[in-house]
Amino acid sequence: MQISRRSFLLTGIGSLAFTMKKPEVMTINGWIDASQMGKTLIHEHFLVDFIGADKTSVNRWDKEKVITKVLPYLLEVKALGIKTIFDCTPDFLGRDVELLKLLAKRSGLQILTNTGYYGAVNNKYLPKWAFTETAEQLAERWIKEFKDGIEGTNVKPGFIKIGIDSGSTLSEIHQKLVKAAGLTHLATGLTICSHTGPAHIAFEEIEILKNIGVSPSAFVWVHAQSENNKAEHTKAARMGTWVSLDGIGWGDFQTYTDSIDLMKSNGVLNRLLISHDAGWYKPDEPNGGDFKGYTNIFKELMPLLKQKGFTDADFEQILVHNPADAFAIRVRKN
Repeated sequence: MQISRRSFLLTGIGSLAFTMKKPEVMTINGWIDASQMGKTLIHEHFLVDFIGADKTSVNRWDKEKVITKVLPYLLEVKALGIKTIFDCTPDFLGRDVELLKLLAKRSGLQILTNTGYYGAVNNKYLPKWAFTETAEQLAERWIKEFKDGIEGTNVKPGFIKIGIDSGSTLSEIHQKLVKAAGLTHLATGLTICSHTGPAHIAFEEIEILKNIGVSPSAFVWVHAQSENNKAEHTKAARMGTWVSLDGIGWGDFQTYTDSIDLMKSNGVLNRLLISHDAGWYKPDEPNGGDFKGYTNIFKELMPLLKQKGFTDADFEQILVHNPADAFAIRVRKN
């Protein structure tokens, strides 16, 4: 079967093999060269539905009302040079690929969506079969979305998004989500983004992935800013892990500045990803509730980093080269 510039051969989990002429990513409108991503925000949200997996539905919101609310914020960040933006809302938390297609068309931005399940918040957003199926069965579902499209559309995921709770250790079901994400990566080459938080949980996830043959370079430690010991960022980065400091929409800019400056000082700026984790339209609130835009990186963080001596080349590394490297689709084995 021929898709874009790739040939796929599917004979089972872990054997979706492909070759490619140059690094590419999967947007909601299909393949593009990774070099065409330009300045990229890798963790944002347009809409999030917190009602729970058993009650959520795309019928709970009016797409045109959502677009009216969200589009000005997309155009605002486009004017600041952003070309690509990741919508990190998972399935059963408000993922709506038809809405994303409309937003991409009207904004002119390149948008990526995801496959995977979000187990954080005590599994409120997991479908019932996530509790009974094996990691292999869950992976089959996610691989199918990449092969055939999401929910009967031609929209395919550009990355894997899972979420786990940050206790003393991973629960059995969250270990299963991590394993399913690893199996999906080995079959598709999609990068794994895991809502994590503290370092000890991130390293536990990395070990699970390594044990099934997945390289740390296929893993994004999401919400790494939650780890108080910033030396752990460098430790993870030197393993090849992508360290994502992605809550910049919510303030604490000096802490982010210091964390990023430390990574640069330690020679691992090339493993850093940043974003706002901002937005988002809330279906249960009047007019979608309060909405946080996607501009703090440019208006608040960058001036502070410039005071630390950061150059245009550094910002190009963080916002252009790193996302293209992190999310170019290819299998990365341990």
